[in-house]
Amino acid sequence: MTHTVSEHCEDCPVHNLGNLTRLGINMHQVDFVVALAGNPNTGKSTVFNALTGLRQHTGNWPGKTVARAEGGFEYGNKRFKIVDLPGTYSLLSNSTDEEVARDFILFGQPDVTVIVVDATRLERNLNLVLQVLEITDRAVLCVNLMDEARRNGIAVDVRQLARELGIPVVAASARQEEGIPELLKSIYEVASGTYVCRPYRLEKTSPSLEKAIGTLTAQLKSEFPDLPNTRWIALRLLEGDQKIIDSVKSGELKGLYRANSVNRVPQTAATAP
Repeated sequence: MTHTVSEHCEDCPVHNLGNLTRLGINMHQVDFVVALAGNPNTGKSTVFNALTGLRQHTGNWPGKTVARAEGGFEYGNKRFKIVDLPGTYSLLSNSTDEEVARDFILFGQPDVTVIVVDATRLERNLNLVLQVLEITDRAVLCVNLMDEARRNGIAVDVRQLARELGIPVVAASARQEEGIPELLKSIYEVASGTYVCRPYRLEKTSPSLEKAIGTLTAQLKSEFPDLPNTRWIALRLLEGDQKIIDSVKSGELKGLYRANSVNRVPQTAATAP
């Protein structure tokens, strides 16, 4: 199923922000957690403010000097907490920013990861998009700065991009709140399970590699029973990612999972979408 930017009349709810309540720092009893990722200078903070308002909770990530911003919004009778991740070009943990962003997507298990890209530099930004899709199958791509793209004669086929990536793709100009209603709708649909993503993955593995991944995954699950994304971690171990190797040896993986976990409202029959 592929959802794209809908062409509706201007009076339809998807074309206004009437269903959005910006909660700022009032984020008690949230139903869903949204991670906001992207390269630097893609307008990610503008998207964050468009969704949450100007008030936000700021501080540092546990044990890091990297700034952390959080805010909230209500949409479709559900409360969302949004975590603005550090701007980064990669998730390969070559810097503290990359490590923080990777760890939250990997261990925090956000219900949706929104990846903000610059429409004028789309090819360069897709590197991060593909890395995120290796970790999570619940993502939305926000192609921001469409106003600048139009001024530069750049056209982006968001429908084709959605088909290729297997996730919702929304064209936006966050400074003018263009595309924000469609972005909210896509976030809600992915979080609630109405839209099931089938993300593009870079490589198919060989039988021998699959066997090695299976062996490592089983060992990781035995040692860290609550750990999510064990397959991705197994792949990083096989690639020789030293930070992952060290965190497995020291048992720090368990601490990373706990440090990045977020409390949500239990989804009972009464609260489930």
